[in-house]
Amino acid sequence: MTTPSAFIFPGQGSQKVGMLADAYAAFTAVRDTFEEASTALGYDLWDLVQNGEQEALNMTATTQPVLLTSSVALWRAWLEQGGAQPAVMAGHSLGEFSALVCAQSLGFADAVQLVRQRGEFMQTAVPVGEGAMAAIIGLDDAAIVATCAEVVASGAGEVAAVNFNSPGQVVIAGHTAAVDAAIAALKEAGAKRAMPLPVSAPFHTSLMKPAGERLAQAMAGLSIAAPTIPVIHNVHAEAEQDPERIRELLVQQIYSPVQWTACVASIVSRGITEMVECGPGKVLSGLNRRIDKSLNSHSLEDPEALQATKLALTGQK
Repeated sequence: MTTPSAFIFPGQGSQKVGMLADAYAAFTAVRDTFEEASTALGYDLWDLVQNGEQEALNMTATTQPVLLTSSVALWRAWLEQGGAQPAVMAGHSLGEFSALVCAQSLGFADAVQLVRQRGEFMQTAVPVGEGAMAAIIGLDDAAIVATCAEVVASGAGEVAAVNFNSPGQVVIAGHTAAVDAAIAALKEAGAKRAMPLPVSAPFHTSLMKPAGERLAQAMAGLSIAAPTIPVIHNVHAEAEQDPERIRELLVQQIYSPVQWTACVASIVSRGITEMVECGPGKVLSGLNRRIDKSLNSHSLEDPEALQATKLALTGQK
């Protein structure tokens, strides 16, 4: 018997030069997936991951296909090694696309090209320097939402809570001046920390609506199927089966807050406590600990971690 699990897929911020080298050496599925992505993109993605500059890897239009490919590669390695299908999936922002590929809702070659475009659309929606993001630690969600509304009302520009990552950890984004004003106001309101993030665009805000319109056009002819495994969506923390509804949610997601805390709560409500982070890094595992201490987090990042996860889910810890 295998314990029911949820597979969760990371978004931007989990990438680093040299990642997945051991998995690439060990698993045919990882090598084949990167080769497939390179063919779709027209450049050697694996060479970039291993030998490129971190700055190049952090460019949004590069980061998105890199992380999607990494997650799909580890998912395929998991299946190649006889890993069991999870009961449910979810992904943080970009990770939602990874989840939908692994649930057979989106084709991989289509998705890797689509997320490269998504990255370009997001990066160019707001001129560099005019948008910003910041992490707010140690203040409740309602206080952050209210403070952002006050800053907007003051005429400083647009700013809103955009990533509800865990209780006490929320990301805000908007016009640079408005984010700066919100940081000052939130510190005054009692935030333990309020830190600007090293990104150049205000993701998941209303300022991303032009990117959403372009993404809708890019997805117009894209084939989407009903997922074979339920995927919890960022916009409303629910699973959907209707392909056209999934198409709408992927567009809305680009300018809507990421409801990650609610997504994890939705998974927990299904009686699941085993969470497998299917991608590089352990960002989501860290958030899990803050959201619900009953959750057990697992990784597939390297061969040893994958084997340990298999054993844990079959009760052979």
